[in-house]
Amino acid sequence: MRWLLVLLIVCCNATGDLLDASGMKRHGEVCDFRPASILRLIRDLARNPFVLGGIAAMAVAFGAQMSLLSITDLSFAVPATASSYVLETVLAKVILGEHINRLRWIGAALVAAGVLLLQL
Repeated sequence: MRWLLVLLIVCCNATGDLLDASGMKRHGEVCDFRPASILRLIRDLARNPFVLGGIAAMAVAFGAQMSLLSITDLSFAVPATASSYVLETVLAKVILGEHINRLRWIGAALVAAGVLLLQL
């Protein structure tokens, strides 16, 4: 059960971050932090289906994280769910077309190796 929850968390975190990044790229840079502008930003983002989808995916991940923490140790849960960083790096390259340099790939590989060590 715990690995099923880890899988759900990893997939939902990666999906949520991918959708949030897509939504914010479509929205554009936030430069104005006056109260009226912040309210306008919130209104615009509340209408952005990518951001809303990202929030929903993150909410599912949060619920799954709470469930995981109820059945396993924090020392297992946090490193295991860190594998979402690897998936997010791959999806950023494949879906968003981001340039990922060698150092970032090495970092993602080290995270993957750490997650594999948890299975021992």
